[in-house]
Amino acid sequence: MSVPEQQRTGGAGRLYGVGLGPGDPALMTVRAVQIIGEADVVAYHSARHGRSIARSIAAQYIRADHIEEALVYPVTTETTDHPGGYRGALDEFYAEAAARLAVHLDAGRTVAVLAEGDPLFYGSYQHMHKRLADRYETEVIPGVTSVSAAAARLGTPLVEAEEVLTILPGTLPEEELTARLAATDSAVVMKLGRTFPAVRRAFEASGRLPEARYVERATMAGERTGDLADTDADTVPYFAVAVLPSRIDAPRPEPVPGRGEVVVVGTGPAGPLWLTPETRGALAAADDVVGYTTYLDRVPVRPGQRRHGSDNKVESERAEFALDLARRGHRVAVVSGGDPGVFAMATAVLEVASQDTYADVAVRVLPGVTAANAAAARAGAPLGHDYATISLSDRLKPWEVVAGRLRAAATADLVMALYNPGSRSRTWQVGKARDLLLEHRSPDTPVVLGRDVGGPAESVRTVRLGDLDPAEVDMRTILIVGSSQTRWVHRGGDRQIVWTPRRYPED
Repeated sequence: MSVPEQQRTGGAGRLYGVGLGPGDPALMTVRAVQIIGEADVVAYHSARHGRSIARSIAAQYIRADHIEEALVYPVTTETTDHPGGYRGALDEFYAEAAARLAVHLDAGRTVAVLAEGDPLFYGSYQHMHKRLADRYETEVIPGVTSVSAAAARLGTPLVEAEEVLTILPGTLPEEELTARLAATDSAVVMKLGRTFPAVRRAFEASGRLPEARYVERATMAGERTGDLADTDADTVPYFAVAVLPSRIDAPRPEPVPGRGEVVVVGTGPAGPLWLTPETRGALAAADDVVGYTTYLDRVPVRPGQRRHGSDNKVESERAEFALDLARRGHRVAVVSGGDPGVFAMATAVLEVASQDTYADVAVRVLPGVTAANAAAARAGAPLGHDYATISLSDRLKPWEVVAGRLRAAATADLVMALYNPGSRSRTWQVGKARDLLLEHRSPDTPVVLGRDVGGPAESVRTVRLGDLDPAEVDMRTILIVGSSQTRWVHRGGDRQIVWTPRRYPED
């Protein structure tokens, strides 16, 4: 980062953030060595014991005539009586440290702030940078990070092709770590030490512990590597990382009868934005992915994973196929649009799994965002009070049953989310439902038409019940019919919201 000449104090010195790499002095860059050699002042952070890892890495390049500035932290992990707490104590320290360096810079001296790894990657230097770089000409010298060093020491790729690498601090809440580990392809968790027990539990809860590796003090004296599951928590220092390497070409365990399972997952109404971290993790861990081809296409293709697509009307056969794979020891993900338990594959799988043949096959159901919830959120909050969810399809139940449920919900003054309203072979149900509801609801009742919510052809609009045109409704549309209390409000321009009050009138 460079500040224009006219914005800098005349004759001011230059600030450098110097990345030293992960620990081995041989991994310092030529530029880092050059800058240290040219600097008037060498600054480095340390704990109160006075020993600085950064200084020890660069020690052979520090001259006797260098001015040294040891920036000693007032606290590290211990408590403090500072009125601003731990964060307040550190903020005050950073301000004082920056002021000390500014004195040298104002005197025209060149200041090199040493930083382990890369200066702007979880580095202490960044706090000096934020306070000084807008006032002095500044250059950051990148360094090899501990992430790269750990991967090199493990001798395994971190990410390949389209895989995603996630860098996580071990100080995150355990549940947050679990969610992020479950959702990503590869990961590195930094800042272990006292956080290690929680980090290990997060790996285990996310199902990633068998893949996880451990690297301690990469490229430094005392370096240690191994499996995370075998690491003794009492021996883990701060300078250690947990690594989930690339899954591509990683050996998958051989199927073992009795160890397989079926996980029924909801992909939400559209693409990846609607997947939960738990669902992402289950899809990534599966040996086989089974589903209706349209929903299967929403799932990223992964090397070594087998995909089994089929037609939309063979739910029972699809469920039986998945359960047979699991019985042979495969980990199987059955994909379903929306939420798998709402007019979808969870019921089909559980129905077949209830047979004695599959009594020993483990089955889990993971929720997804429903079409009703997605359309309601786009429109506002029409489901803000009691509501009923009804399928208009008469393929699996007689129309008389559908009509009876519509009347019951209308009589109870419930908002209704109407699934499966029409298709190429079913064109009359929407009109029948509209006419039936008009016997109980005002023609002015708002009806939300949500089509392809989250997809490229998304359309969400609201019409009067009396104006509902069946020709504008197809199988990709969900209808939300308001109650007598549902409000349809215009909020300036073409903006409209639909919402149902939480309070129902006593009369």
